[in-house]
Amino acid sequence: MATSSDAAHPQLDAFARGFDFPFDDFQVQACQAVAEGAGVLVAAPTGAGKTIVGEFAVFLALATGRKAFYTTPIKALSNQKYADLVARHGADKVGLLTGDSSINGEAPVVVMTTEVLRNMMYAGSGTLRGLGFVVMDEVHYLADRFRGAVWEEVIIHLPEDVQVVSLSATVSNAEEFGAWLGEVRGDTAVIVEEHRPVPLSQHMMVGQGLYDLFTGEASTDPEVSDPTRVNPELLARIRSGDEAGGRDGGSAAGRGRTQKGGAGQRGGRPPRQGGRFGGGPSRSEVIERLNRDGLLPAITFIFSRIGCTSAVSQLLASGMRLIPPAEGERIRRIVEERIQGLAEEDLDVLGYWEFVEGLTRGFAAHHAGMLPTFREIVEELFTAGRIRAVFATETLALGINMPARSVVLERLVKFNGETHADITPAEYTQLTGRAGRRGIDIEGHAVVLYNRGLDPLAVGGLASTRTYPLKSSFRPTYNMAVNLVGQVGRQRAREILETSFAQFQADRAVVGMALTVKRNEEALAGYAESMTCHLGDFSAYAALRNEIRDIEKEAAKARSASRRAEAAVSLEKLRTGDVIKIPGGRRSGYAIVIQGNAGGKRESASPTVLTSDAQVRRLTVMDVPTPVDPVMNLSVPKHFNPRNAKSRKDLAATMRIKVPHDPPPPRHAGSAESGEEQRISELRRQMRAHPCHGCPDRESHARWAERWWRLRRETDRVAHTVEGRSNSVARTFDRVCELLVDLGYLTEGGAAVTSQGGYLKRLYTEKDLLAAECLRRDLWKRLDPPSLAAIVSTLLHEPRRDEADISPRMPNDDVREAYEAMVRTWSLLEDSERSHMLPQTGCPDAGMAWMMHRWASGQRLEVVLRDSEIGAGDFVRRCKQVVDLLGQIGDAAPDRTLAVTARRAIDSVMRGVVAADRID
Repeated sequence: MATSSDAAHPQLDAFARGFDFPFDDFQVQACQAVAEGAGVLVAAPTGAGKTIVGEFAVFLALATGRKAFYTTPIKALSNQKYADLVARHGADKVGLLTGDSSINGEAPVVVMTTEVLRNMMYAGSGTLRGLGFVVMDEVHYLADRFRGAVWEEVIIHLPEDVQVVSLSATVSNAEEFGAWLGEVRGDTAVIVEEHRPVPLSQHMMVGQGLYDLFTGEASTDPEVSDPTRVNPELLARIRSGDEAGGRDGGSAAGRGRTQKGGAGQRGGRPPRQGGRFGGGPSRSEVIERLNRDGLLPAITFIFSRIGCTSAVSQLLASGMRLIPPAEGERIRRIVEERIQGLAEEDLDVLGYWEFVEGLTRGFAAHHAGMLPTFREIVEELFTAGRIRAVFATETLALGINMPARSVVLERLVKFNGETHADITPAEYTQLTGRAGRRGIDIEGHAVVLYNRGLDPLAVGGLASTRTYPLKSSFRPTYNMAVNLVGQVGRQRAREILETSFAQFQADRAVVGMALTVKRNEEALAGYAESMTCHLGDFSAYAALRNEIRDIEKEAAKARSASRRAEAAVSLEKLRTGDVIKIPGGRRSGYAIVIQGNAGGKRESASPTVLTSDAQVRRLTVMDVPTPVDPVMNLSVPKHFNPRNAKSRKDLAATMRIKVPHDPPPPRHAGSAESGEEQRISELRRQMRAHPCHGCPDRESHARWAERWWRLRRETDRVAHTVEGRSNSVARTFDRVCELLVDLGYLTEGGAAVTSQGGYLKRLYTEKDLLAAECLRRDLWKRLDPPSLAAIVSTLLHEPRRDEADISPRMPNDDVREAYEAMVRTWSLLEDSERSHMLPQTGCPDAGMAWMMHRWASGQRLEVVLRDSEIGAGDFVRRCKQVVDLLGQIGDAAPDRTLAVTARRAIDSVMRGVVAADRID
């Protein structure tokens, strides 16, 4: 029985008696603050037990006759927390509200996603009556640039008498975040726990040798005992680059420790051959080594869905088995029971057979492209210790409770949505935080696989960095604006938004920058004195020198811009069938244009090409910085389908055969004449005629003058930043309101919401204003239910970079006409946003319209996904999002016909595998 050992808090003592382990000091301190009526921010490492504090708030709500809402960032975590609370308090006292699930929503304790709570607040839901506590799990999610603003909206707008319990991963500015919470929520205790309950050992695997990353040995020499000093044995091993050594079975320094659940002895059996020094061991070799050293269960993070699925295939091909056959058969029966709601005909396309075969051998993949039911099965089996290895993308690290003994990182580079970039120290900590199960493991293990070019010193820096500040991503949205104006009026809404964490951080930064400006002005006076010349005004002389330099720099930029302009023009001229040579970069080599694109007033030319390795890409001036000319023109088959792999390969092969072997002749740039040389000559003449030009100390004065000019520019830049950050959130809100006034969603002056604004109040999608404009213009009125589902998918579908469909297939003329009208509406909206200096709404994308229409028309999943690169899990998740938005459209629709169509569309989408799914 756990005890809080504090008679002053009887409720805490009663709560603690329900646990069979003692609470840590930070848990007791945080729970005491909650018991005393304060808000609390708990920042602690993954696995430290932060949720104890949230569960105490739930316990206190039930004990005092109040309500508690437990919010999470993702539906999977909501489902998991719902199950935990039901097990503790009973199904009659706990409810669940997510975008598509509603269970006992009026219960005293309700688990929900943060967006659901935000929507309830704006709608004035009666469910909020009697609310005493809100637990915000994973509150550091407010830094997420896409969804983070919701956390701040909730914190700002909750009634004052509601206690907020915020649970965060370790962040380096917890005190700053706590100070803001204190300003907007009142008394808030900040509890920071930096100690990991299960120590973490860091390793690198080189070939098949496992080495400690840090020395970690006691020594009288402070340099040697530095816990962040990279292991010299590891450095020597990598420097040697010995191919034979790459296959050694060398154990990590200190690997002779015995662990609970398995012993990893130094040395051991010699490993199988096959480790590749530069490329790293195979996945089966990594798992085999971890198994031999007693380091399973393990999560291997692979920043690729295909990579995760391939890992399972590779382990199956190697014949690996990590659990006894009898346990595998028990797992098979569990899985068969769980998927009974799925149609037999869908199992093949869902990848079921390989999925279940891997589970029966003790390993599985876990990523967003899988069917959510499959992910849930993996989570349950791994958490229960029944499977031993999971290959996952980073989404697994975002709060789902799936601890392991070891975490493996294949690479330290991932695609961030725009480019491939190194993972940050915060991401590294989040990923490796899954290693070490409290109460089971003596220590957790993080293993980074060595690949040629990976610097172990950089890995050491990544692993030892403890600075990850929480930064706000808050910005006013159109939906937020109409809801706030409707509730409290424009002026009060403006004042409320000025209390956001974003503005709080901006204001704090401004204080420091204002001091910088003041110090710089004092330094400038000293520089001016040091550059004084007895022959004349040296500042005027320095101005002439600076003007000459600036003109020369601008001329160089202009020449570069001219080349880019020529490159853009050359892209505009490309036509279907033109073969070009891409000069450099990741896409260098020959490519054939499969669709030209001359651009327009808002975008530059971006023709779609097929590269020699059969990849479809869109070219921009970033790929082609210099002009390109076609080397020849080939006929592209009339029915060429860029989404069909065979079509792509055939055309690429034709191009490789017919393209000339000699490189295209270089393009000779003409010399552009301008009046810049004359201006520079005139300035040089004035400079030579200036009295200071003959000063013997001229260059000494010039050095001080250069410092003065450099500091002057820097000071002006900082001063401009100070001016721009002051009241920045409120100024953005003003621009949003001005746009909404222009479009008729707010009355003149933005004082109240119009009837048209009522549509927007109920739309919580990222493209909220575009959806509202479609309703206002009656663009969807003629559509039947499957067609409405298809057109709504265009507001939600976001293809990965370079995967946008260049000519999306439309299911019928009604959808085509509606989509074209939506694009025209979006174009007008984008112009308005640009004129009001607001971020532009993304263009609707019809890449899933055909598939969504097929599904809503009753087609089988296999038919729907045929010739598509979209995975079953992605499709199901997108269907759930379409259903959610259709529900909002049904509520917001200005006429009953569209509302009825929207509800019928929901029924047509929510069937089969979509309806059978339990999460997302």
